[in-house]
Amino acid sequence: MITDESLTELMTYLKDIQISDEDQHHPLGNSGRVTIFPKTEQEISAVLEYANIHNHSVFIMGGGTKRGYGGLLEKADILLSLAQYTGIVEHNPGDMTLTVKAGTSFQEIQNYLEPYKQKVPLDPFIPEHATIGGIVSANDSGPKRLGYGAARDNVIGLRMVYPDGTLIRSGGKVVKNVAGYDMNKLFIGAMGTLGVATQVTLKLRPIAKCESICFVSFSESNVEEIRAFAVKVLDSMLEPISFELLNPSLALKLTNKNQYTLLIAFEDVKSSLDYQENILKSIVPDKTTLRSLTKNEAKSFWDKFYNLQPNGITNVTTQEAVLKIGVVNLDIIKILQEAEHIGDICHVSIEAHGGLGTGICYMTIRGANDDLLTAIQQIRKNVTTHGGFAVVKHLPFSLRKKINVWGEKTASHFLFEGIKQKIDTNTILNKSRYVGGI
Repeated sequence: MITDESLTELMTYLKDIQISDEDQHHPLGNSGRVTIFPKTEQEISAVLEYANIHNHSVFIMGGGTKRGYGGLLEKADILLSLAQYTGIVEHNPGDMTLTVKAGTSFQEIQNYLEPYKQKVPLDPFIPEHATIGGIVSANDSGPKRLGYGAARDNVIGLRMVYPDGTLIRSGGKVVKNVAGYDMNKLFIGAMGTLGVATQVTLKLRPIAKCESICFVSFSESNVEEIRAFAVKVLDSMLEPISFELLNPSLALKLTNKNQYTLLIAFEDVKSSLDYQENILKSIVPDKTTLRSLTKNEAKSFWDKFYNLQPNGITNVTTQEAVLKIGVVNLDIIKILQEAEHIGDICHVSIEAHGGLGTGICYMTIRGANDDLLTAIQQIRKNVTTHGGFAVVKHLPFSLRKKINVWGEKTASHFLFEGIKQKIDTNTILNKSRYVGGI
């Protein structure tokens, strides 16, 4: 534990690094008794080396959007903030690769790449605040995962600092890199429990010439009709970047239609978009409405969409939960319909959307504390019967202590424990932040 004496020692040891000793009581937890703001990779290494030697626990934070994601401890001894560790390290427009410091916000990266007509093919929530390090650590993705993939698909290299301060590198700086085991996969999605990402090298893609979104709204909640149409789309020559089903409450907020609505997004040249939209028009069922948004309208829609989800920046005191669910792709339809019933029984509101091409679903649940927890448990039970998983992606700290946010351990959990023990012998880094309390 950090005492006044150890704090003085720490400030002496890290004399050139900004340290704040203000005691933090954050409703989402994952705070620190002191907060340290390194500006270089060497300073990050020094902080971890000191913490490991003195057995001080360390939490990591970028922009803070995922502060309510996992974690059973309110405070660590040290909160390592990467807020001042930002910037572009290297950009190779010809090879379409980019190396960036982990504390850089996603929107800052996209703004930098825009003059080059390039972008990072990821679509995280809260892009103005979400940092690339946090996105990679959580393997975050949004509705465009169908066309873009997730962080695991787009990261080609990482620089990491192990809990003892050792600097390592995995992957490389070129897309075609097949030498050895793909160590990137070990760290992506590990919630910062194995090391601190300092630099991330990413694949880029050109910004699409045109973009459109088509909404298909169903007048009745006929599950079989939605499913039959989804199969038609998936079996067709259409190549949507996103194929998302919105439940009625979310559709009402986004499209003013209180109906199950399919969001089908395209990115390509104009001739391709026109061709695909014409195919879509030819196969939509009767008694449905189809409307589309052009490029500027689509951009405004996505700006609104990605900022709706509760997060650690704008939703720190409200009783809200976000679930991330994974099932067989077309089971999303049943999951959303059954969630509506659970919402009525538990007296909570549920806004949900799920990818009919990916099987990844997000639900925002709002209600009183006990109702919220009951709804989460019922939804998770229902998802399990479909052979899927349900992870609590955002929840106040007081409620995280009352529910297993990651769900039950799997048979392979001992592998995670073994890797954690091997890399973080003293268990100082992001303790209890990951599945099974790792």
